[in-house]
Amino acid sequence: MYAGHGIGGGTDRAARRKRVTAPELRERKRGEPFTMVTAYDFTMARLLDEAGIDVLLVGDSLGMVVQGHDTTLPVTLDEICYHTRCVARGASFAHVVGDMPFMSYQVSPEQAVESAGKLVKEGSASSVKLEGGADVAPHVARIVRAGIPVMGHDGLTPQSVHALGGFKVQGKTKSAAQRIIDDALALEEAGAYAVVLEAIPADVAARVTDALTIPTIGIGAGPSCDGQVLVCYDLLGMNLGHTPKFAKAFADVGERVRDAAKSFASAVRERSFPAPEHCYAGEVAAKAKLVAL
Repeated sequence: MYAGHGIGGGTDRAARRKRVTAPELRERKRGEPFTMVTAYDFTMARLLDEAGIDVLLVGDSLGMVVQGHDTTLPVTLDEICYHTRCVARGASFAHVVGDMPFMSYQVSPEQAVESAGKLVKEGSASSVKLEGGADVAPHVARIVRAGIPVMGHDGLTPQSVHALGGFKVQGKTKSAAQRIIDDALALEEAGAYAVVLEAIPADVAARVTDALTIPTIGIGAGPSCDGQVLVCYDLLGMNLGHTPKFAKAFADVGERVRDAAKSFASAVRERSFPAPEHCYAGEVAAKAKLVAL
């Protein structure tokens, strides 16, 4: 299925299904929960795609987990386009979502359409995601009218980290919870096909999920959402900094990477690598071998 790239196999599920679409995801409301994982490069995308992950999100989280920034704010639209192109090349099954970075859509609905169009046209995204609620509903509506599916993002919105006073759980009071519900409804009314709910109490996420006719995708929002999303490095146990309460490592790849690197370094220093089987024979060596035979 993936001849020429050195990664074979793949799950039967991924092999027999066509690419996941935004309308299909919308129709899975209250059906089997679907999965979304962030990806930022071709190889990770290929592996997650072969595992049958439904949605690959090229998140502006790359600013923190790939580029090493303290927030997502420095990420540019060109950088998201670049990483989305890489991910799109590795995905034949998963739906690819390109995140719209800070100040690529907030200025006006016109700017939002232009940025979303660039993510689809130059980044090969199948849909786009943006943060905010009622305040960005006009932007969402304009993008949708342009023929581009939009995923919303409610609750903790990392691009508003300074206004929120840090990466804090949202919706803990009655009024704050109602604001999250109202924002989610505004996104649905504007035409969003799904809404990410980040870092909100589980009971609030359940209320939002019940209130909407479109799917909710939780990250730190409890089990009632229609889908769940994790950052790939959190999922794989490769997080080098603070691990959020909601993150679960399903493998300890980080430790295995460290062990492999230590083994490589030792083998090089001991001159046991490269061994003869890792070396190419030149013409002289080949003739010597023939003579010996």
